[in-house]
Parts: sequence; C-alpha cells; structure tokens
Amino acid sequence: MADRSGLRPWLARCGAGALALGVLGGCAASLAPAAPPASAQQAAPAVPVNRGGYPQPEPALAQSDLEPDTAIRWGRLPNGMFWALRPNATPAGTAEIRLAFEAGSLDENDDQRGFAHYVEHMAFNGSTRVEEGEMIALLEREGLAFGADTNASTGFEHTIYRLRLPRTDPALLDTSLMLMREIASELNFDAQAVDRERGVLLAERRDRANYQLEEALDRYRFETPDARYVDRWAGGTTETLRAADAADLRAFWASHYRPANTALIVVGDLDPDAVEAAIKAHFADWQNDAPPPAPRDYGDVDFDRPVAEEIHLHPALSERFTAFALAPAQTPPDTAEERRQTILRQIGYDAVNRRLTRLARQAGAPFKSAGFGSGNVFREARVTRLIVDSVDGKWKTGMQAAVAEYRSALERGFSESEIAEQLAELDERYEAAAVGEPTRTNDFMTDRILRWVGEGRVPTTGPEAAERYQAMRDEITPDAVLAALREEAVPLDENAFLRFRGRSAPDGGEEALREAWTEAMEAPLPDEAVIATQPFAYTDFGTPGTVASDTREPLFGARTVRFANNVRLNVKHTDLARDQVLVRMTIPGGKLLETREHPNAVELVSRIPASGLGRHEADELASILAGKRVGFDLGASSDAFVSSGSTRAEDLELQLQLMTALITDPGWRTEPVTRFRNALPDYFARLRATPGSALASGRGAVISDGDPRFSQQQIGAYRDLDFDQLQAAIGPSLARGPIEIAIVGDVDEDRAIALVAETLGALPMRDADFAPAPSALERHFTARRGAVVLRHEGEPTQALVEMMWPTTDDGDAEREIRMELLERVARIAVTEELRERLGQAYSPQVSNAMSKVWPDWGTFSIRAQVELSQLPAARAALAATIESLRTGPIPADMIERARAPLVAAYDNLLKSNAGWLAVADRAQSEGDRLERIARAQERARAVTASELQAEAREWLAPDRAVEFLVVPEDAPSPVP
Repeated sequence: MADRSGLRPWLARCGAGALALGVLGGCAASLAPAAPPASAQQAAPAVPVNRGGYPQPEPALAQSDLEPDTAIRWGRLPNGMFWALRPNATPAGTAEIRLAFEAGSLDENDDQRGFAHYVEHMAFNGSTRVEEGEMIALLEREGLAFGADTNASTGFEHTIYRLRLPRTDPALLDTSLMLMREIASELNFDAQAVDRERGVLLAERRDRANYQLEEALDRYRFETPDARYVDRWAGGTTETLRAADAADLRAFWASHYRPANTALIVVGDLDPDAVEAAIKAHFADWQNDAPPPAPRDYGDVDFDRPVAEEIHLHPALSERFTAFALAPAQTPPDTAEERRQTILRQIGYDAVNRRLTRLARQAGAPFKSAGFGSGNVFREARVTRLIVDSVDGKWKTGMQAAVAEYRSALERGFSESEIAEQLAELDERYEAAAVGEPTRTNDFMTDRILRWVGEGRVPTTGPEAAERYQAMRDEITPDAVLAALREEAVPLDENAFLRFRGRSAPDGGEEALREAWTEAMEAPLPDEAVIATQPFAYTDFGTPGTVASDTREPLFGARTVRFANNVRLNVKHTDLARDQVLVRMTIPGGKLLETREHPNAVELVSRIPASGLGRHEADELASILAGKRVGFDLGASSDAFVSSGSTRAEDLELQLQLMTALITDPGWRTEPVTRFRNALPDYFARLRATPGSALASGRGAVISDGDPRFSQQQIGAYRDLDFDQLQAAIGPSLARGPIEIAIVGDVDEDRAIALVAETLGALPMRDADFAPAPSALERHFTARRGAVVLRHEGEPTQALVEMMWPTTDDGDAEREIRMELLERVARIAVTEELRERLGQAYSPQVSNAMSKVWPDWGTFSIRAQVELSQLPAARAALAATIESLRTGPIPADMIERARAPLVAAYDNLLKSNAGWLAVADRAQSEGDRLERIARAQERARAVTASELQAEAREWLAPDRAVEFLVVPEDAPSPVP
C-alpha cells in the first residue's frame, strides 16, 4: 500500500535514471499480452500460459534445459492454486509471504477503471473472520509495522499482498496464512466501508497527480497510442471511483480472485513440511464458482505507423530528447541458449552506455547523461530507445554526440578492451552470485520465485548461473556481442520516432527535431579515441601504522583498535552474508563547518569522487575498478564526512586504498562542478512544483528565522560555489581530522587490522578529537507560532498541512525511546482519523527528530496532503488527534500496536550487516550510545501510557506549534 499506483514499477525500469540498467532486464518485464505473437506461436508448441501469456511454472520448467533451484518446494492444489516455499535463514528467524493474483488494471472495463486498486484497499477492510479495521491492528500487535511489513501493490497485471514476518513461530504463520485466505475468498465489501475507503482512493489519486505522472502518461500515449495500458494506470478515474459500489467491487473481486489465478509464496526460516501442511490446511477448500474473467485485452501496437515527432512542455521538466523505434516482441522460452544471448546483448548495451558515460564525464560534456537500451512492452512489442538529457537549449548538441556513439558502436562494433572491461564486471557479478547464494535474503528468494510465476523465468541459482557464464566466457568476443546486439535492438534510423520534453520548445519545433536527427544520422563518424588505462597508483602510503590499543567492546563484541596516529578502527566478523564486507569511514566536521557567512560551505562534498583522484581521472578510475567490488563516495552528514563501501574480502585492500587516496589526493577537477551548476535550473524549477517540494524548500527559513545554514538559498549562491572554496573549508579536516572506520561482515579481523595499518594507519598523525566552533552548535527554533501559508505551483486541488513543534535533543536515552514510541502511536492515531474515519488523506505522516548534534534541538511533526476544500477539516482533525494524546487516556491497545513493531525492529537489528555497521560505526567516539542499542528493547517495553502522555503534554501543546499550510499559487489564503 506504500506503492499502489501500478505505474511506479514501470517508471522505475524505464525512467531516464534507470535506462541503462532497467531496459536490459526488459522495460516491462511484468507486462504481457494474452498470447505470444503469431510468429512465436508457430515457432514453438503451445504450452499452458498464465493470463499474461507467459508459460505457467510447470511448463516453464518442462520446456527449459536450465537447472532450477532444488530447494524450492512447489505444487498446485486441486483447486488450481499454485504454491511455492523455500527454506531460507537470512535474516534468521524471519519470513516473507506473498499472495499474488493475476488481476490488475488491464483487467478493468471502461466503467471499472481503478477497481483492481479499490479491491486491494478493501482487502484490509473486513472479512468473515476479521472485523473492519482489525487486520492491520492484528498484525501490528504481532510486530508487523503497517507499510514496512504489511503492504500491497496493484499493477497493470497483478495485485500482490505482502507480509514480512519478524519471527517464524507456528502461531504467527497460521495467523498470516489465515489473513491471506481471508483476502482470497472472504472479503465483506461492507457498503459503508466502501464509502469510507473511496475518500482514501481519491486522495491517493490526487496526491500522485503531478507533472511527472502527466509526462509519463503522455510518453506512453505517444509511443504506443493504441495499446490499452496507456489509459489503465491503477489510479483509475474520479468518475469510476465515485460510481463504484460494493456490488461492483465484489463482482470484480469474485471474478479475478480465483484459485487458478493465484500464487502463494512463503520464504524464510521455517520447517517446509509444516509450511506445506499449513498452506493446504488454509487453501485446499477454497472454491470459486463466479464466472471467470474475459481474456485480457492489451490493445494493439501498429508497427506500420508513420513516423512522428512530439513536444511535451512543463515548467518543472528538464530537457530530454528521445529517439525510439518499435518491432514485434521477442519472447523465446527461458533456456540456456536464450540466457547466453541475453548475456551477449547485455554486454553490448553496457558497452554503449559506458561510452555515453565517458562522454558525460568529459570537460565540456555535450550532455548531462544519456542511455541506450531495449525492452519488451508487454509481450506485444519491443522498443529501443536512445535518451539524451541536456542542459537547457543544448538538446541538439547532446543528441548529435549520443547518436555518433550509438552509430559508431552499431556500425563499427566494439574493441577488445571495451569487452574486457565489461567481462571484468560480469566476472565479479557471477562470482558474487555463486558465493553469496547460501545467504541470499528472503526478499531476493521471494522475487526469484515471483518471476517464475509471473514471467515463466526458471528460478536458477547463483552457482548454476556462474557455471553457465564461465562455460561461455571464451566465446564472448566483440563480434559475438555486436551480432547479439544487432539482432535485438530495433534500428534507430531515419524512421525513428522523436520526442522532446522540457520547459520550452526547441526553435523550429517538431520540424527542427526531425532535421537535426536526419543530420546526425548522416554525419561522418569521428575517429575512435584510443583509451589507455594505467595501473592503480595508490598502493603505498608509507610505513604501516602501529596499533596503540586493541580491545573488544563488551556489549556487542566488536573489536576496537586505535593506531598510533589516532585512527580508530571498529571491526566485527559476521556470517550473515557470504563474501560481503561493509566499510564506513567517518571524519568529524560535515555541516558543522557551515556558517552564517558561508552556509553552503560543504555543499559540493558529494561531487569530490566524480573528480577522480590526483593521478586518475574519474573515467580512467572507473576502468581501473572494473570487476572490483568497491565503493567510492563521500558525503556530508550533520556532523561528519562519511565514505561508505560494500566490498568483499578479496577487495578490502583496494577499498581501503581508495578511501585513503580520496582524502589525501582528491582530483579537484572542475567537471563535477560544471555538472552541478548545469543541474541547478532543473532543481530550482521544481522547488514549488508540488505541495511537498514547496514545503521542503520553504519550511527551513521559517523555523530557523532565516538562518542561512538551514534555509533554501537563491540559485546564485549555488552557482558561485567551486572546489577552491570547498578545499579551503574542508581541507584541514581531510588532512588531519580524526578518522574512525568501521568494518563488518565476512572478514578476518586480524587481516582487516593489518590492511588499515597499511593505509589509513600509515598517514601522519591525526587530531585526537574534533571541537566544532561554538557558533556551529547554535540552532534555534523560531518563536513564531500559528499558521504560515506557503504556495505551490502544482495541481489546483492539492493542499498540505503540517504541524511542527520544537522538542529537544536525544541526550536522555529513556526520553528518546519514549518519543520514538510516541511517534508511532501518533502515526496510528492520525492514520485512523484522517485516513480510515474521514477518508481525507492517503498517507498521513508523523516524524520525530531529536538531534544528537545540536543541543536542545528536536522537532515533532504531523502532516497530511488533502483536497484544498478539505483543508479546514483536516487542520481540525489533526489538532484534535494530537490533543487526544495529550488529554488521553491513550488506549492501551494503540500503545501495544506501536510498541510491538518497535521491539521487533530492535530484535532483528543485528540479523544483517547493515545493522552491525550501525553498531560499529562510531563505537569508540560515541561508545556511550552502544548501551542505548543494547537496552532499547528493554526500555521500549517499559514505557507506560502515563509516560507517553506526559511527553505529549510537555511538547505537543497547540500553542507551541508552527502550522504550515501549503496551497495553490492562486488559491485564497486559508487564514485571515
């Protein structure tokens, strides 16, 4: 329910940022027509298929020569429901459950638009055995947080319900499967509940309406105008949602939620015999006598459609040029040979995109970014796209440069060195898949099975995939890669479709697009550059440092080491993920180095890695690191500069060398600064494009009384930034600031100590402590109270209200846990009032932020996006809800529903390396905080209702809040 649009998975795969990766996996891997194209039907014998035209799980295995994961146990009940389970112990003592129905927005008639999504909402609104409003509450009492652990999503073809179990005792498994069975066959569709939920659906639809959705839908209509999905996003229409009644929804549910259209998947630390028995006990007697749904209609794709151009404008859109071409989909069975061809194609796309990335990194780069890829649109069509993001007004230059690279690759092919670089990346990827198989997470395993059920993709294992890859590796030549790429990619020639989006139309309009494209396709190709790569230059940092102290921290057993140069190391070996090592380096400073005079002093820190190193440009460094599992980043948190990496034992030395080189010899080249400045117009064009962005950009100045450190600055302030200014601000911290490094995972602790000694431990003496300027620790909440009106430029029906109170810092561990629990209680209360009772808001939010950096600084806020006309009622409802927590009594059941997921979260914290990294991160400089983690569950269990109410009374008085009201630009002010 956190992501119900049905459109967002598509956007994630096909958006500009995901093009190079997402398209290779298939832009619409979850989208499929009712049957393969006629040519595919003639080429292969008919097999039983699901409603999307993919082979059902059993024939998918039968027609494939791939070796499946034998740890998966599966079957089909006599009623037709498919089930699969897999024992898995990562994270230990937890499980994932998915109930997937072949029912989505493409199954809706014109007068049913939005019904699949509506039914998903109603699944949480009462059934035969669960009263209305009790399903979420029941799960919260068991430790499942709403949204994080209890969720659902509706897409074009599927509706999927998800439960993440924080423990795997038989009682919780039984409860979870009972609830899934209720969703499948026992929903009530009470008329009053349907009416209440209608407001939530309309609110969700309203909240999602923005320039991004508008642009995406316009793009779909231009690419495939006769395809049905372009008018079937899961949000439906306001007309059909308002007209829906209980009988309509029940009929849709009964027709589509039927055993033969259903798959149940259970993965986790469970006894498979017990799980199989429980599945059969809950679902074997499920029958559905309702008329089956009609075959799914996907519409048409006209491959003979005349070429066309389109321009789409919006003030918040960045400039993008897209060329695309369509052909019939390629839908071969999932076999070893098909996966072999997939690898070859993948290398080809990656090699082209590597060329485009190299261009984007150059000085005077012709574009901001570009990507090339292909993927199926359902099983009807294959689309190949070249997408170019440019600085405003530079679309033609960017397009010409990208076209030259595309043409050069497809006409001339690839060099040996290009393919070698891609092979190095694949070597690492397949090795990681093989070695990491025993500790793959429940999420990963569940998704593997879902692809088998939904797409007919055989659930193979990491070792099996690696073995196939190694067997074909010697056959991966530039010629083989080029042949595979040419076979799949639809030619982008003079008949390509062209689309421009941005803030202003290009001079000459659509004709100019076509003329520029034709010119680029006919232009002589430039000579190919010869790329030379040098060996990595940062392997010797001097005499290894000596260990001054080596102890083991008593609460969690992390090994804490201090070197003679004051570098601190916290290292912890775990067996939680095979061949995974997480590393984090922390240097105090961060945003504490910003001042009122220089409020953006560290703004460019994250751009430093893009400048490469002193002896390696960024692009050369990317080639050097090909096939290595290392991270290379740097960011500024409130009080520190942080560099993180996920690596493996084999590459830990290189990871530490990179981090050491990053702070001792950063490249300081200006290209990343230019890219930063080029992105500013896009950023500032979107500052008020939605209610949320308007609040985020305007709130800081209000609550800080205009303190420039915490306020959105004008664009000129950011344009003036450069690396000279940044180097002056952070140079002393990089040169001598205290360093603390945490290393956790599948690592030998002694070796880790030795490697740190050779790198960070070999540096000159570091400061022992960091003392920020007293003024840096001054942060004050405004004395202003009451309503503040902000304006947005988004949809005219959208409004937002946020109430924010000043609180305090997190210095008191017991108060911190009380406030964390109060946040969860308030979230339940606000959700029940605004969403469940009033139907005014889709996703009300509550936030508690208590600083560990700024003394006496903290905030508590509640927020809801609502219909403009409902703003007065929403304001009153939020205020009344908070006042009920202050005057109480707070219901005991509400507290337990908030407490159980909090306790479960702490119980499962150390079942992942990420959790251990949180412990080890600053185990020496902030060692006192380890006691907080160790006693968090105990403290959470001990909090009483009276203590929560006391906190609410102290901090959340109505006259202490600043109330932000975000309304459309032209709307009347909501306050006198």
